[in-house]
Amino acid sequence: MSSLFASYLRVYEPLTAFDRERQLFWRRYAREGRAVATGDGPGRQRTAVLSALGAGWTRLPDLPDEAYVLEDDDTILVCPWNLRLRVAEAALSARDGVPSVLADAFVPPILAGQAKAVVDDARTGARVLEEGVPRVHEQASTWGVPLRWFVFVDQSERELVTGPGNRRSLRFRTEISKARRRAHRGVSVLRKSVGDAPITEAVEEGARWLEEFHPRSVVELDYAGLVDLLPDDELEADDSPALVAAGLAGLANGDAEGATEAYEKLVARWRAVQLLERCN
Repeated sequence: MSSLFASYLRVYEPLTAFDRERQLFWRRYAREGRAVATGDGPGRQRTAVLSALGAGWTRLPDLPDEAYVLEDDDTILVCPWNLRLRVAEAALSARDGVPSVLADAFVPPILAGQAKAVVDDARTGARVLEEGVPRVHEQASTWGVPLRWFVFVDQSERELVTGPGNRRSLRFRTEISKARRRAHRGVSVLRKSVGDAPITEAVEEGARWLEEFHPRSVVELDYAGLVDLLPDDELEADDSPALVAAGLAGLANGDAEGATEAYEKLVARWRAVQLLERCN
């Protein structure tokens, strides 16, 4: 299972993105106030997945439908959790690096095969579009934020809450149309400047993921549990999206020195966060 010191990239879709049955379900879910706050969600997800894993492996368990919800006037947008996928991912993780006898005892091969099928279906865009496999609305990263995620947001979209008595948080929210334009522009710049490098492929993969969702969706990059690792002054000074934008602008304008400077600042900042995992 992943650490609670994680960041999240989420997509909230309008109800019209779902079939009629799901629309009715999510509307009732929102109106009844059942949605979980993003600050409470990671812990609730972790508990649900661990409980499912400990329930005895006869099949991949069915789990209740939960989601994060955004409401603005009469507009409802939902980010489903897809806990079945999280259980499948946890099952495969439980087998990693474990002797086969122990791995098979905890997650038998037939169930590992089912888990792999669930994960593969969720990550294959073609299956999502052609066969209606449930979309993955949330990605998670432990002990840091993948640099490619900052391509999708702008510094001006930051929402920061700090100070005594407040539940500290840092997130960015943007319209998916803006996130897509930034992603495609980033891919274009990277492909021209560094070619088929890992970062180019990573941003391109993110761009493809964003294309799976309704055009009126909202994208959210949430520092979530990472805020517990950083003091208020560091959160207030965080300009990671601006550094990524400066780096891409430098590459586009042939300013290699400027691009390198922005990249080095960004890497140093997040390496310091990642090193905290060793101290934990």
